[in-house]
Amino acid sequence: MTAMAISMSPDWLDSYTEQPVDPTRPIVDPHHHLWPPGLPLTYGVDDLVADTGSGHNIVKTVFVECGAGYSHRDHDPMAPVGETRFVAAAAAELLDRYPDRAPIAGIVATADLRSVSVDDVLDAHIDAGAGLFRGIRHALSAPIAPEELTIAGRSPAGLADDPAFQAGVRRLGERNLTYDSWHYHHQNREFLTVARAAPETTMVLDHFGTPLGVGRFAGKHDEIFPTWCEDMREIAACENVVAKLGGLAMPDNGFGYERMAQPPSSDQILADQRRWYEHMIECFGPDRCMFESNFPVDKMSASYTVVWNVFQKLVADFSDDEQTAMFSGTARRVYSL
Repeated sequence: MTAMAISMSPDWLDSYTEQPVDPTRPIVDPHHHLWPPGLPLTYGVDDLVADTGSGHNIVKTVFVECGAGYSHRDHDPMAPVGETRFVAAAAAELLDRYPDRAPIAGIVATADLRSVSVDDVLDAHIDAGAGLFRGIRHALSAPIAPEELTIAGRSPAGLADDPAFQAGVRRLGERNLTYDSWHYHHQNREFLTVARAAPETTMVLDHFGTPLGVGRFAGKHDEIFPTWCEDMREIAACENVVAKLGGLAMPDNGFGYERMAQPPSSDQILADQRRWYEHMIECFGPDRCMFESNFPVDKMSASYTVVWNVFQKLVADFSDDEQTAMFSGTARRVYSL
């Protein structure tokens, strides 16, 4: 994922507000981004602190790669280490300036897992991460029609079947590092291939496998849902896979919140998206699920408070232990926080 030209009007977001449903429950946000000034989308330490300090009890966060701090056009395998260096500096700045706010406790960076020098790159991430480096997201996202999407991945088709890539994912497990993937719903079987090829690597499925709802997939959620459900059942049978629940408010999911006159309420989002969440929790179980903000990307649709209210309302009838797992426990375990 890279910074994209997106308009997120503070006035629009502020036109609808909610109070946190449960401001006391500890939350680990295992998926957010940062972008430095000068890019189409900027999201820095002050922005992150404003969101994590907006009412819910966020205690730690995890940064996930997004093309910040280096140029993806630089084909040097070491280039992505610049992002880890950038985020480690941001984490130190946050601790220094906001010691009472949620620290960045983990970094999921990127690397070309096909590279013959992958171990050297991982070593460099460890050195640059100042104790925060936890794993790699080498996304599978290969869009059918990138021109139809707000956020188009750049991965090559067929990556999941590449023996060198599969070996790289296995190497992460051997080094006690995690693997994250962002991809589209039509690639869920590709993710399944990788999960089966690297059973000893803890793999994290981001954003529900991004069920698209724009372009050729506009208005087709009901058509996509049954196949998506079966894909998730098969993926969940791989015990090395855990699921991040969030990211459904991205424009490419097709709910259209970013085009509304006023941001949606948590009740509206929950009504629109409940079936996707409930199926994931049914398949994976609370101990293999973690809620994520995916900020600032989901900020195109709703405020940080509203996003976490969706999750708290969704699982209000779950046991305290189950809620603890989904709001913090799974993330702590998976990312060794």
